[in-house]
Amino acid sequence: MPKPPRSKPLLPDTEAPIRSRPRGKRNPAQPQLLFDPVPERVEPALAQLKSRPPKGNEWSWELKLDGYRLAIHIEPQGIRILTRGGHDWTHRFPAIEQAARALGPATMIIDGEAVVLDEEGRPDFGLLQQSLGAAGKQVGNRASEAVLYAFDLVYLDGHDLRGVEYRSRRYLLEDALKGQKNDQVGAIRLSETLDAEPAVLLEHVCRLGLEGIVGKRLDQPYRSGRTGDWVKVKCVQSEAFFIVGYERSAASAAGFGSLVLAAYRGDELVHVGSVGTGFKKAEANRLRKMLDTLRWKRKQPPLAYSGSADIAWVEPTLIAEIEFRAWSTDGKLRHPSYKGLRERQDNADVFRID
Repeated sequence: MPKPPRSKPLLPDTEAPIRSRPRGKRNPAQPQLLFDPVPERVEPALAQLKSRPPKGNEWSWELKLDGYRLAIHIEPQGIRILTRGGHDWTHRFPAIEQAARALGPATMIIDGEAVVLDEEGRPDFGLLQQSLGAAGKQVGNRASEAVLYAFDLVYLDGHDLRGVEYRSRRYLLEDALKGQKNDQVGAIRLSETLDAEPAVLLEHVCRLGLEGIVGKRLDQPYRSGRTGDWVKVKCVQSEAFFIVGYERSAASAAGFGSLVLAAYRGDELVHVGSVGTGFKKAEANRLRKMLDTLRWKRKQPPLAYSGSADIAWVEPTLIAEIEFRAWSTDGKLRHPSYKGLRERQDNADVFRID
């Protein structure tokens, strides 16, 4: 008797990102198949950065959250929590996983942002990064205090909602969360919409020290990538840059005065300035240890540098989230402040200069 074929594992490589597959048209020869299959992964819709909010009544507004973008898959086989880059981080968000189980037995894919709140109830990226142990050997760390703010519903009980307009998806999301009495407490909460003129909202949000606002076209489907259906307006600019070195300092307990930052211009790295503020003592010490393991072993630095500071160059591996006010005329960051490290598995995009 021939041996039965061996079944393939659901996730053959847990470290490899999961790729979304193109949706095929329903077979007209099988009209009895009424339900859409659950997508293995959905490429997220992304917001375009705008200097000011667009006008019009076709937009819905909510807070821009400072955390990690996640997709929560609630499926018959169990819960999967995927990062923006497609990596399975279910084990790293145990509280969100438990809250997702409570939303069952419905099958759904929830789009949202994981954050850790500070003592005043505001999202703090630094606290989230510390809990995850980003970019170091602590890759298995868990963010037990993380909360997911859900802002979209991509799939629900056999129906792929990507072709449905946002106002209807939003209604279904609110219904799914309120039905469990879980919309404002617990580890999965509803990202509230803000009912006011966006310019007034932005002014108020910035005064409270928050990140900014996000607008979504009410009449548009869910489209992956930066299509313009979603926009974001920030109070303060924040982008990701490579750390390519550090300025030595005898006055600092951590042994460095500032971090040297770089962005992409085409395929090359260019110097965009240095950051010397925003570090807590423990984080500065942790950074110095990581940087010392990445010391540049070549004679020439990893990019063109015309300064005179005493720089210890490192391999461009660590990615830092930097908050800044503006760009100077010579292409350097003005008033930069360190926020934390980002992980490549979070699909951290190093800033590209056009």
